[in-house]
Amino acid sequence: MMLRTLALLLSLPLAAGGQDSKDLARALAGPTNAAPQRLMLVDLPRPAGARIRLFDGKSLDGWQPWLGYADPGITYKGDPVATPIGTLRDTSGDFAVRTVDGEPAIWVKGETWGSLVHRADLRDYHLRLEFKWGPKRWAPRATLPPNNGLLYHTHGRPGEVFGTWQPSVEFEIMKGSTGMLVMVGKALRAHTNVAFDDALIAPHLRFRLDGRMVDMINGTPTWNVEAAVDAEKPEGEWNVLDLYVLGDRAVHVVNGVPVAEARDLAVIGADGKRTPLTHGRIQLQSEGAETWFRRITVEPIKRLPKIVSARG
Repeated sequence: MMLRTLALLLSLPLAAGGQDSKDLARALAGPTNAAPQRLMLVDLPRPAGARIRLFDGKSLDGWQPWLGYADPGITYKGDPVATPIGTLRDTSGDFAVRTVDGEPAIWVKGETWGSLVHRADLRDYHLRLEFKWGPKRWAPRATLPPNNGLLYHTHGRPGEVFGTWQPSVEFEIMKGSTGMLVMVGKALRAHTNVAFDDALIAPHLRFRLDGRMVDMINGTPTWNVEAAVDAEKPEGEWNVLDLYVLGDRAVHVVNGVPVAEARDLAVIGADGKRTPLTHGRIQLQSEGAETWFRRITVEPIKRLPKIVSARG
């Protein structure tokens, strides 16, 4: 399957949209089961140790801010054409602890793109947080669905990816796509199962438990895979995200609904060697939308929960 997928990636045209991208997605995904997916999470692991709060409810202690370009519109234009802000300015107007709905939360303004990176190097864990959208949106994404992200297995240099983020795996937080699996960085790899979905924009691939395995490769049509279903609550309500990570595997859960699964997470070295990616820090993104985060906790686990098809 690996050789077949790579051959398809090399032989078919890479297109941003249109029929070429759909043909490629169909070829990668193979015949699609048209039955709706109803997925459940079972065999939840017991905590293997104490629960730790990554947000103390009082301050941003333990979190390091990083900001990308003053003009976020140049972020995806390829080679750097400017110097990132990085840590060179006061970021209290970008990230702060504020009270919302009667409880402290991390406020992310979203106007300047970047992230808060937690200092803890995490492995084999269950992370839980709650998020909700604020009302403000910023160019160049002001008219697009609000976008943010929980990035995990963070490694490498600050700003290594588009001058704005560190290489990592993304648990996407975007209206309509929360839980989507994304490779952030050119050297990232993962396996997941997909089906073709004509309703999606390119790459037209959605996670499907009984789908065909693909190798996710940044810079190719498999660089992201849409969540199995949209399990996000209406805008203005709090959503609960659960991320289960064990070694080089991960499970994404939105409001109790499993929506994605990754296997064989890895980094590709300059020599082409695939090294398992099993640990790293987390990042809370800032990418054009005001966002609130609260109740961020992590606890160790020794096994992953299972995703199964619900009956009935």
